[in-house]
Amino acid sequence: MSQQPHATHDDSCIFCKIATGQIPSQRVYEDDELIAFKDIRPAAPVHLLIVPREHIPMLAAAGPQHEGLLGRIMLLAPRLAVENGATNGFRTVFNNGEDGGQEVYHLHLHVMGGPRPWRAMP
Repeated sequence: MSQQPHATHDDSCIFCKIATGQIPSQRVYEDDELIAFKDIRPAAPVHLLIVPREHIPMLAAAGPQHEGLLGRIMLLAPRLAVENGATNGFRTVFNNGEDGGQEVYHLHLHVMGGPRPWRAMP
């Protein structure tokens, strides 16, 4: 996929609205660049979403300027997984595009774990 310019905020995006507090969420972390909250349709006992405040439609739309942000997301995932109860392992998933199962077109990392058994994400 080619990189397309994108706005830093999209008024129609549910994750942008969550990031600005227009839509409530069960936040487990936030700073100037990122928020993390519990998924409203969890696929595991621990199911968090780590979302940049900047509107980036998908992983394939990220550019070199997002390298630090993506690194922060990946380093935050283990900490939040353990803090929220995934003490014996977890998985991380970026869904990218329609065939990748992406439902919300705002970059987000799924962090899933907790006691098994739990179903695999579709």
